[in-house]
Amino acid sequence: MKISHYIFLGFVSVLILFSITTFVNFSLSNAVTENNAYFTRSTNLVRNSSRFQRNVLTMVNGLRGYLLTGEKSFVEAYDTANIENELILKELSSMLTDTLQIDMLRQIKELNDQWTEEYTDPLKQAKMSASISRQHLDTFNMIYKEKFASGHEQAIQAALQDRFKTFSAYEYARRDDHKEELAASVVNTNRLSLLLTSASIILGLFIIIYVTMKISRRIKVMTDMANDIAGGNYNVTIKDTGSDELSALGDALNHMTEELARNITLLKRSNEELDQFAHIVSHDLKAPLRGISNVVSWIEEDHKEELTPKVSEYMELIKGRVIRAENLIEGLLSYAKADREEIEKEEIALNSLVKEVLDTLPDMDRVKVEMADLPVIHGEKLWLFQIFSNLIGNAVKHNEKPGPAVKIYYEERPDHYEFFIEDNGNGIEKHYQRRIFTIFQTLKDRDSFESTGVGLAIVKKIIETKKQHINVVSAPGKGSVFSFTWSKD
Repeated sequence: MKISHYIFLGFVSVLILFSITTFVNFSLSNAVTENNAYFTRSTNLVRNSSRFQRNVLTMVNGLRGYLLTGEKSFVEAYDTANIENELILKELSSMLTDTLQIDMLRQIKELNDQWTEEYTDPLKQAKMSASISRQHLDTFNMIYKEKFASGHEQAIQAALQDRFKTFSAYEYARRDDHKEELAASVVNTNRLSLLLTSASIILGLFIIIYVTMKISRRIKVMTDMANDIAGGNYNVTIKDTGSDELSALGDALNHMTEELARNITLLKRSNEELDQFAHIVSHDLKAPLRGISNVVSWIEEDHKEELTPKVSEYMELIKGRVIRAENLIEGLLSYAKADREEIEKEEIALNSLVKEVLDTLPDMDRVKVEMADLPVIHGEKLWLFQIFSNLIGNAVKHNEKPGPAVKIYYEERPDHYEFFIEDNGNGIEKHYQRRIFTIFQTLKDRDSFESTGVGLAIVKKIIETKKQHINVVSAPGKGSVFSFTWSKD
């Protein structure tokens, strides 16, 4: 399975667990909302129940006051309470959903209707008519004694009060049950949320640790392999039986190692052939040149008087061509060895090194040299000698002006030095400034100017081997400034 699949499955698993947690908490939120609505409805039920009972007491007191005094204010209180109770009963009926409570309310309504129809309303009407005639008064007294003497009215009142107590007690019991259910639901939800959240965190950490260890261990193997390759060991391979992205990377590294080993073998073979070629050039090609030079010298010594001026000129031309051929061979050998020699680094006082260079160069007596106080650096002395020798030598060789001058100075950067060799010579046209670093490229015809065209190529090769930079700024007739960088490491 690919690493991306592991990560995807882990993400999906954690997402599912968090989705379940969210759903559970959402369900709890709905339950809390429903319970809040229930408690609001329950509060209204209890409040209306209490109002109904107070109104019944108001009706009883109003009726008795009217029966005793005949004042209409008592009748008005009675009628107001009676009308309000009818509204309360309708409101309670619309609020109830429990079957048992609906049945209780029905019984309460029946008892209330029985009480008003059989007792309160007839007594109220009889009292109102009692003031009309003696007969109506007698009728009122008879009804009053009949209704209250039996005690049936008190029984209805007691039953009505009892039904209301039962109704209220039942509602309070339901409210307590809802409180317990809500509390239990909150506790269970908190536990489940904590459990699911913990499971999500543990699963996420497990996936992270597993994938990290799985990846880091294999990456370490690949890093070790890369370090081995960088150290020159190309006989290393990665054994990875997986089928994920790192396995593909391991296969690519194995293939790269095989290609590197093959190319290094070919490179070593080429270097060996180059060494053999250098040996042949150094000994076999230079031997005929030395022979030609010796023959010319013998002719000049033994037949000097017999040589015509024209022949003597030809002899000088031959000697010049032999010297040029030897210089070309030496330059070619130096160029071939420039980046292949093992040179130890050492502390180098550049002022002393440049003075040694100046002592080895010809025609320096006519040149004005300005040299700054150069630093002491750590580097390859032979390479630096070749660089300064070729750059200063070119500055002098290609300067045809009277009073040639060379200025040598440097600038220090955070991680390297930049050295400058400035002259007041002929200058170089812009389209030639890149070509001069190519081997065997010269600015003048070799027959008119003695130059191998190898010096600057050697300089560029050494500097590129050091992973540094060389540059030239010049204009015809205004001299040239060659600069190169040298690392402080």
